[in-house]
Amino acid sequence: MEYQDSERADELTGRARRFMDEVVLPLERGLPADYTVTPEDIADLREEAREYEIYCPQIGEEYGGMGEDFRDALPVFEEAGRSLLGAPAMRVDAPDEGNMHTLELVGTERQKEEYLEPLVEGEIRSCFSMTEPMQGAGSDPKMIRTTAERDGDEWVIDGHKWWASYASESDILLVMARTDTEAHPYSGCSFFIVPTDAEGVNIVRDVPHLGQSLLPESHAEIRYEGVRVPEENLLGTENEGFAHAQQRLGPARLTHCMRYAGQSKRALEVAKAYVTEREAFGQPLSEKQSIRHDIARAEMRLHVARTAIRDAADKIARGNQARIEVAMCKVFCANVANEVIDTALQVLGGNGIAKDLPVSDFYENVRAFRVFDGADEVHLRTIAREAFDGIETAELENVTRY
Repeated sequence: MEYQDSERADELTGRARRFMDEVVLPLERGLPADYTVTPEDIADLREEAREYEIYCPQIGEEYGGMGEDFRDALPVFEEAGRSLLGAPAMRVDAPDEGNMHTLELVGTERQKEEYLEPLVEGEIRSCFSMTEPMQGAGSDPKMIRTTAERDGDEWVIDGHKWWASYASESDILLVMARTDTEAHPYSGCSFFIVPTDAEGVNIVRDVPHLGQSLLPESHAEIRYEGVRVPEENLLGTENEGFAHAQQRLGPARLTHCMRYAGQSKRALEVAKAYVTEREAFGQPLSEKQSIRHDIARAEMRLHVARTAIRDAADKIARGNQARIEVAMCKVFCANVANEVIDTALQVLGGNGIAKDLPVSDFYENVRAFRVFDGADEVHLRTIAREAFDGIETAELENVTRY
């Protein structure tokens, strides 16, 4: 398939594909089924990614990245998604990738030097701390209850967050809090950089959750109890937290889509190889019409998803927020990825459930995609609101009425 990617994008994608084919996938295939990847493993992969000149393409060169245009770097995320190890190896992994993007966009020079450069280098990790327990902010971020109040030259943060990805392993937390309780949350919230070892940061627990076991992933519950941070730890403009969140989440949702597109593509590659070799009832499974149709439907939907992602990315590259296009991508791609990986697992049979192949890990990993970065229902609400705006009543001129 041709996706009208630029020559530079094709060059970067080629490097990423070689890195995946020659380094990441052979390593993944050689790991024991019950192996859990270590930080040392990831550090080694990152060194090799640098040798392939495909390390952190999306961040500016002055901060340690490659300084590539967002649209040119985007296909790299798809290649990285072919293995759970690909994104951290190339430093295009969430949530650090989105947090680095936010720091680059709205951080001060001091913040970039102190936090962005070490993040790019992989010396520290970060967490995006926005979601709250049931009564607070989740799919409806306006319900945010965490507050930050000025006290001299400090901010004092109080609140309760959860589902804070990798908080337990992180050095800094990007915390959203209300800074003007009289204003609407969309114009009264701010971001803060909070060290995880700051007094009053209480990581209550890592929430047990559905997910794969190859690459450790944690999601923490956190209480912020009188946490003090200096004034310079305000990230971006005071009371503009939601605007900054949109700057972060639009591109981040597309990079998620690309990673899962790559994961889905790999799942199909595994499934097609298997059904071509596996025989049952007198012929290879690949000759069975139902399986051929299942694979064909998966290929079609995945192609449409990959095209839609690039369309939204093109609009963002031209300076458009592309909120509706991004919302459409998030819902459609999340569902396509779930369906494609489920199809792959089904045609693999017992080998799909077993851990000798990567598809069972993909299956456990992909279900959360319909929830994080906004549940399906939230994005469908946004799309529907736009769809019902400006109805053309003239279309009903010929309807017979009572």
